[in-house]
Amino acid sequence: MLKPIILLFFSNIFMTFAWYGHLKHMAAKPLVLAILFSWGIALFEYTLMIPANRIGINFYTLGQLRVMQEVISLSVFAAFAFVYMKEPLRLDYLWAALCLVGAVYFMFRGGGPVQ
Repeated sequence: MLKPIILLFFSNIFMTFAWYGHLKHMAAKPLVLAILFSWGIALFEYTLMIPANRIGINFYTLGQLRVMQEVISLSVFAAFAFVYMKEPLRLDYLWAALCLVGAVYFMFRGGGPVQ
């Protein structure tokens, strides 16, 4: 089922901007403004993440949903760091991704949820 994966992908875009976006343009602003800005973005993140997990639990185990979330999160973060924050891509992203490939293997080798 692709719907939870798509929702988690877009949720992670909002999450990444909520967690790190303020570092680029709001560093000189008061902390309370950065917090309120991030909360506003996080609201959109939750409106996608909650349905993604509610739909996804019907097709994936809880562990599979969590590992899927981590893979998507690292993918979105790497793109965000490179494109938006202008940070260089390092081999560390590749090594982390390879570790997640192992996590995906172990979480998905047994199939979906037991009904």
